[in-house]
Amino acid sequence: MLKRMPFERPTDHYDEKLLPIDEQLCALLKQRKALSGGNPGYPPIEYVERWATDNGLQEEFVKVLFGTLMNEDIFKPVVEPEGFRAYIPVLQSFEQDGFFYTLNAVRQYNNASIVTLAIDWDTMSDDMPNHMSARGLYELNAGEDYECRMTEGGSSSGHGSYNFVVWPPLPDDLAGMTFVFTPIGRPRECDTERKRLVFDVK
Repeated sequence: MLKRMPFERPTDHYDEKLLPIDEQLCALLKQRKALSGGNPGYPPIEYVERWATDNGLQEEFVKVLFGTLMNEDIFKPVVEPEGFRAYIPVLQSFEQDGFFYTLNAVRQYNNASIVTLAIDWDTMSDDMPNHMSARGLYELNAGEDYECRMTEGGSSSGHGSYNFVVWPPLPDDLAGMTFVFTPIGRPRECDTERKRLVFDVK
């Protein structure tokens, strides 16, 4: 499993005169999160460009800053699965836009579960859409009671596989569970090429 390296302070220097401003920045971030309900989106580029110009800031810096603010959830600690218990069969698959998507089983651990999404496509077909549309990153939603994080993923010729850690552990009886995989990328790309993948477990 990929692990995030512990953050190390990049320098010992800190101008203490900035303390009240930095405290206010954190308070404003909290207020911003509350007002948006945790879903701030991304400001129109013309807003970002104007804010950068008006405040004498580098435009790319401000763009990256708002990109980071949009994705706070990726910094949540990820549970590392411990104590493997069992495989829970799912055995569901479907074809969509020339790609074959499969959920074979869920790996159950004492403190978490691992869900694996498999993607296959025919590399020999002239009618095959660009296989890059099946590559990239996905996020998993297993319901309000669960945190999900993609920890591993990749693809080669004709096949892709993505692992997601889910915690707390999923129930051993998965009947009634819905797994929704959403591609992470530019909105236009997601709308036109890569669509949400929904598995309803019966």
